Amino acid sequence: MPLFKAYDIRGVVPDELDAAIAYRIGRGVGHYIHGEYGGETLAVGRDARTHTPELADALTRGIRDEGVTVVDLGLVATPMLYHAVDHLGLAGGVMVTASHNPGQYNGFKVCRENAIPIGGDSGLADIERLASERAEAPVAEPRGDLKNADVLETYLAQSLAVGGACPPMKIAIDCGNGMAAVGLEPLLERLPLEVERLYFEPDGTFPNHEANPLVEENLRDLVAAVRRTGARLGVAFDGDADRAMFIDENGELVRADVVTALLAQVRLRENPGGTVLYDLRSSLATAEAIREAGGEAGICRVGHSFIKADMRARDAIFAGELSGHFYFRFSPTLVADDGIAAFVALLDCMAESGKPLSELAAPLLRYSASGEINREVPDPAALIEAIASEHAEASEISRLDGLLVRYPDWWFNLRPSNTEPVLRLNLEAADPKAMASRRDALLARIEAG
Repeated sequence: MPLFKAYDIRGVVPDELDAAIAYRIGRGVGHYIHGEYGGETLAVGRDARTHTPELADALTRGIRDEGVTVVDLGLVATPMLYHAVDHLGLAGGVMVTASHNPGQYNGFKVCRENAIPIGGDSGLADIERLASERAEAPVAEPRGDLKNADVLETYLAQSLAVGGACPPMKIAIDCGNGMAAVGLEPLLERLPLEVERLYFEPDGTFPNHEANPLVEENLRDLVAAVRRTGARLGVAFDGDADRAMFIDENGELVRADVVTALLAQVRLRENPGGTVLYDLRSSLATAEAIREAGGEAGICRVGHSFIKADMRARDAIFAGELSGHFYFRFSPTLVADDGIAAFVALLDCMAESGKPLSELAAPLLRYSASGEINREVPDPAALIEAIASEHAEASEISRLDGLLVRYPDWWFNLRPSNTEPVLRLNLEAADPKAMASRRDALLARIEAG
């Protein structure tokens, strides 16, 4: 099915995803978790999209028809589902959400025990196959039970544990009518903050703007609120709250790789010498800051399933991704991305330093970055190979994720999209003039084919 992506299952409702398909996917997930891992119980959480109740019900029926018990978490943010799977000792879980996608989309994020993600190369292909094979299979005897659980209090304790302090100050928060407010609102009651709230009400039609903070237009209301109210910090969450982006007191976006460096410095004071990972699109300043703080800096490929696996394999204490995913080692068994926890950790960083966010970020703005630029090309793989051959004399060439080319004073990464004939370019150089020159030359080469 085209619904099955590299990291999750996602599509337009009802054209690509409906209740009948959700039921089949439930059968596939239930059979896979039970057969592969002996799992008896799965958590199911859901977002507030208009079609989510019907899809969640169908998914739940499918799982239970495989003899697997479902623990219904109700309306939750995705990090709350991850917490529930680990905290309750469950065999896995499914979050019914399309994350930052517009309201006509929906889908499923699937994980196994300890919230270990199930991706395209780690089980989703098997689930896709089983969804077809098990659609008409007899219902298991006994059928799986249905239970309810509320993990809000233990989730709040987990989130607050990543930050020991919070300065009294005025902030602005845009939840984008997504799920962040479910975990965030009770947390704010425990913090000495004056909050300008934007779009806290979960509404799956997203009436104000899409819940995707990577798009500049979606940050306009937050930036305006920061400047209007004199807030010292602005926070924007995506639709399911596993990502967050931050605005400084001047109303300027602080890139996520800079935030990764700031949060890493605090984590390293608590875990001296620890390993911190950053995705390969991040600034050189991120790795430099990690090393300056006494940590081991490790580069990794893009994507939450890859980063979480890498964190486990390398025993990393923290990781950050340019897309606004921040990954915490919450416990010996739980590694998860959590926008709300990142917010708490950044408050702690600001309290410890006593400095505004712009001042904290300034020393890390050592280089000039292009940001991610997308270009449609007929054959991304062939073009990557051609460009690689043209840079054979570079000081470093890596195929960790697409093509990464490093020179002493600049670097670039080209990655193909998982879903469309698009190349994604990220480039960084020593100064704005050099960056613009290198960027324009490489874009001209890409467009020439």
